[in-house]
Amino acid sequence: MSTDRKDSEMAEFTLDSLKRLLREVAGEEEGVDLDSEIASATFEQLGYDSLALLEASARIKREYGVALADDDVTSVGSPSELVDLVNEGLNVTAG
Repeated sequence: MSTDRKDSEMAEFTLDSLKRLLREVAGEEEGVDLDSEIASATFEQLGYDSLALLEASARIKREYGVALADDDVTSVGSPSELVDLVNEGLNVTAG
């Protein structure tokens, strides 16, 4: 079974999509509950460094067809900002 989610989730990249990717590429730091309200938390507070974000970005490109610049990915401060960035890319690709 393929992990390619382009067909099923192409319309929107959600916070839940990001949580899934982060767990898959970098795990979940002890003491951090990704299922809590994390939208405005910093990636540092959540235990994710730039390497984890770049790994998530590679998966986003593969699964959603959105290529994000490394500088853009490492400069976002929170999960909600990254979700917005991916959705902007989805809108461009769909348009």
